[in-house]
Amino acid sequence: MKKLCFIVCLLGICLTAQAQHQVTSFFGSKGVAQLQTQAYNPQSDSIVTTDHRIEDVIWSKVVYRIIDMRYKQNFQLYYPTRYDDPNYRNLFKVIVDAIVDGMPVYEKRQDQVTPDFTTPLEKTSIPLILMAENGTEDFSNDPTHYHVGQSDAMVIRYDSTEDQLSFHFYPFESFVRNQLKYVIQEVVFFDRHTSRLYSKITAIAPLQADRIVPGEYASLMNPLLQSMLFWIAFDDLRPYLRKQFVIPFQNETKRVTFDEFFAKRLYTSYILGDGNIYNRMIPEYCFTKEDIEKEQERIAAEMLKFEQDIWEY
Repeated sequence: MKKLCFIVCLLGICLTAQAQHQVTSFFGSKGVAQLQTQAYNPQSDSIVTTDHRIEDVIWSKVVYRIIDMRYKQNFQLYYPTRYDDPNYRNLFKVIVDAIVDGMPVYEKRQDQVTPDFTTPLEKTSIPLILMAENGTEDFSNDPTHYHVGQSDAMVIRYDSTEDQLSFHFYPFESFVRNQLKYVIQEVVFFDRHTSRLYSKITAIAPLQADRIVPGEYASLMNPLLQSMLFWIAFDDLRPYLRKQFVIPFQNETKRVTFDEFFAKRLYTSYILGDGNIYNRMIPEYCFTKEDIEKEQERIAAEMLKFEQDIWEY
C-alpha cells in the first residue's frame, strides 16, 4: 500500500513539473527549424538603461559618426533589401514603417549637420523627400497634388482625404539600393556615480547617394548635407527597433534586435566630427584622405586619453 501511494505521489509530481515547464521543440511538426524573427513583446527584449542624473555627469562630448552599409560588419543593417521578406526587415524598412505609423521626423539644416528637434515635418512633405528619383527636380508647390510620375516614385504616399501616410512598395527596392549611409549623433559622457564612461545615440539621419548634385564644392560637407534626408530622434525610433530582429549572420539561432545591435555597438563606424567652438565637421577643414584620417584618430585618442586619465585618479 505504501509503495502504491509512493508511486502515485511520484507520478503526480512528474505531471505537475511537466505542466509547469512546457518544452518547446526546436523543430516544428513539419521538421522545420522554428526561428523567431520578430519580437512582438517590447518588454521581453528591451535594453536596461540607466537614468543618469545631470549632477552626476561631469564630462560629455558630442560626436558625429557615419555608418557605412558597404562595410561587412554593417550588412545586417542593410539586408534584406526586399520589401516583402516575410521574416526580416532592414533598418531603412523599419524606419519607413515607423514613419507610416506616426513617428515624427525633423527637417535637416541646410548649412550644418546638427539636428533640430523643435518642429516635426508635415506629413505632406515627407513623400517628396522619400522619392526614388533624383531629388533636384522642380516639384509642384502644392504637396497634396502630385503628378502621376511623382506618385509612382514615392516610397511613402500621403492620402489627403484620410490625412494618413501609407507605404508604397513599388519604388522601395530602387530607393533602398542607394541607402548606403547613416549619420548618427552620439553623446559620450562620464557618470561619476557609477564611475563609467557611457555612449548614447541621440539622433540618426539617412543619407541618399543619388541626391548629390555633380559639381565642384568648397568642402566635402556640401555633398553630405545634400544627401541627408531628415533627422530622427533615436529614442522615438527605439520602440520600433526592439520589435524586429536583424537578419542573422553566421549563427542562425542567435537573435539580436536592432535595439540590441545598436546598444552593444555591433556595427562599425567612422568619425565625421565632434562638438567644437568652430561648429564644423572634419570634411570642412580637412581636404585629403590622409588629413581626415589623422583628425579622426586625434578625436578618438582624446576620448581614450580622458577615460584613461579618469581611471588613474
